[in-house]
Amino acid sequence: MEIWTGFLIGFFGSFHCVGMCGPIALALPIGKSSTAQLVLSRVLYNFGRIITYSFFGLIFGFFGEGFVFAGIQSYVSIIVGAIILFYYLMPTKYKGKLAVTAPYKLVSGFVRKSFARLTKTGSPQTLFLFGIINGFLPCGFVYVALAGAITTGGAVSGALFMALFGLGTTPIMLATSLVGKFINVKIKRKMNKLIPVFAIVLAAIFILRGLNLGIPYLSPPAKMLKPHKSMMMHR
Repeated sequence: MEIWTGFLIGFFGSFHCVGMCGPIALALPIGKSSTAQLVLSRVLYNFGRIITYSFFGLIFGFFGEGFVFAGIQSYVSIIVGAIILFYYLMPTKYKGKLAVTAPYKLVSGFVRKSFARLTKTGSPQTLFLFGIINGFLPCGFVYVALAGAITTGGAVSGALFMALFGLGTTPIMLATSLVGKFINVKIKRKMNKLIPVFAIVLAAIFILRGLNLGIPYLSPPAKMLKPHKSMMMHR
C-alpha cells in the first residue's frame, strides 16, 4: 500500500476518534494556561500519539518486510483485508466481548491510571508524555492502520505510514480538545456510522491488492509489487 494513504486512513478514521478518544481529549486539563500554552499543550499531546504510532509502524513494517522476502505479501494483504471485513461485519454483541479480554483491560487500565496522574499539572511536557501513552490505547481503527503498515513492506515505510496516519487524525483530535464541547452529539453519532463503511472499502482494497488482478495502483500484477528500496540494499 502507498505510504501517503496512511494520511487518508487517519483523516477519515479520525471521525471514529471523536467517539473513542474524544472524551479523553475533552478531559485534558486547561489550568491557568494562556491561549498559546493551551494550543501548544494540545499539539504536543497529538505529537506524542504520532510518535507511538510511528513506533508501532516501524515494528509492523519490519514484519511486512519479512513477508516480502518470503514472497507471501499478496497472501498477507488478502488475509488482512478479510480480518478487517470480518471484524466490521461482526455483530456488535461479539465486539463488546473483545473489550473485556484481559490484555484489553490491562492496557486500558494502565492508560486511565496514567491519565489521572499526568493531567494533574496540565503542563505541555506532561501532556506530550500522555500523548505517547495514549497511543497504546486499544483501538480498532489503529489496528486497521497497522495492517496497512505491514503491506508497505519495510520498517521505515511502515513508520512513515503510521506517522502520516497519526497526522491525519490530528486536525479532528486537536479541534475536539479545543472546541469539542460545542460539537453536537447527533453529529458525532452520524460520523461514527460512516466508519464501518470506510473500513469495509479499505478491506476490499487490501483484498483486491492481494489478488494481483492487473488493475493499476488498485490491484497491480505480482511483478509490480516490488520490495522496498531498503530491502534491495540488503541484497
